[in-house]
Amino acid sequence: MTDPMPSRRAFLHALGLGALALHADPAGALTPSASAPNRKVDAVRQLVLDGDGTMLGAYGDWAAGLTPDPPHLSLRRGGWPRLDDWRTEARARLLMRIAPPEVAEPPVAEAVGEHVADGVRIESLQWAMPYGPPVEGVLLTPIDLDGPFPGVLALHDHGGDKWHGWRKVASDGGPVPPMIQRHWDWLYSGRPWANELARRGYAVLAFDGFAFGSRRVRLADVPERIRGDLPPTPPQTEDEIRAYNRWASPYESTFAKSLFSAGTTWPGVTLADDRAALDVLAAHPAIDANRLACAGLSGGGLRTVYLGGADPRVKAAVCVSMMTTWRDFALHKSHTHTWMVYPPILPTELDYPEVLGLRAPLPTLVQMNRQDRLFTFEETARADAILRDVYALAAAPEAYTGAIYEGDHAFPEPLQEDAFDWLDQWL
Repeated sequence: MTDPMPSRRAFLHALGLGALALHADPAGALTPSASAPNRKVDAVRQLVLDGDGTMLGAYGDWAAGLTPDPPHLSLRRGGWPRLDDWRTEARARLLMRIAPPEVAEPPVAEAVGEHVADGVRIESLQWAMPYGPPVEGVLLTPIDLDGPFPGVLALHDHGGDKWHGWRKVASDGGPVPPMIQRHWDWLYSGRPWANELARRGYAVLAFDGFAFGSRRVRLADVPERIRGDLPPTPPQTEDEIRAYNRWASPYESTFAKSLFSAGTTWPGVTLADDRAALDVLAAHPAIDANRLACAGLSGGGLRTVYLGGADPRVKAAVCVSMMTTWRDFALHKSHTHTWMVYPPILPTELDYPEVLGLRAPLPTLVQMNRQDRLFTFEETARADAILRDVYALAAAPEAYTGAIYEGDHAFPEPLQEDAFDWLDQWL
């Protein structure tokens, strides 16, 4: 959609177009696109010259021409007789570039508590990964409906807050810390959207992503020269939590460099953690494992891009305020984003939206905000066009919905309701 704020009727009309998309043959012959882009490096350079400088300074013009458009493994480039051939090769290359660590066996979640609050059954879960502290999360299910339920991973945002994880998108029904309420007010119209979705008839798993919440780096576990003047004991007050988050922000560079040196990447480890959570969700007796989805804003949208593109078990994916191109990151917006984003070499092979496009023809919703300061809107619009081309080439244009709204970087209630309606259509 390109209307400033799609009306409910217009949005649902667009959703109705997708009724037959699940019947598309993912292994079928490719449909050539008459509108497949053939953009020139000169146009990229002109964008740089017309701007107010780049993250690379005088090197921006040169860097703009390094990546072919379309990239080498882009579906838009052609050369694959069948969609499965392209997907198999491109997914293998994605995994090679981000190098997720191997998790030999799916984790087994332990239930550590259960109660009911505000129409939702809240089951507290914990599971171990082969590395780092245990993962904590909550599974939210409606109390007035019978399962099995479609399952959704609620992927929390980054938000400059590594002390918190799943609590940024879900409530356990207890007292809400002021810091969390302000986070909900800032990004989510004041409400924990995972609970809202559960009340609509979904089983929603909200959990701490890699390096957040229970999976955060403990100050006591790093050298004193790295933690600086912060004490090794866990923060107790809001001021101490903020001090931890201020430390964790520049520490990302050290963490990312160390992961590179270990032979993996931040997006790779994040994907491994998120796939393990998908294992937990799929194995739960309340879940219909054939109806799984993931959704998230910002850092959660990034996680949706990688998980939705890499794992075919995700039957519906909702990416909110996290869509642009590698060109935008390289030239304009790398400073506004976490190290969780960046894979080595991959931009020469797949553009950023094409990572999510690896799931075509499975249903995908991308919600974009026109005034989102974390992206250059022209590049967000170009990413939307790339995804439309990918889905057209996959003979499933109706399975992709790109919705553009007026607003800044957030997932407010109108976008939430549109996303929930879209999930109802597909799950």
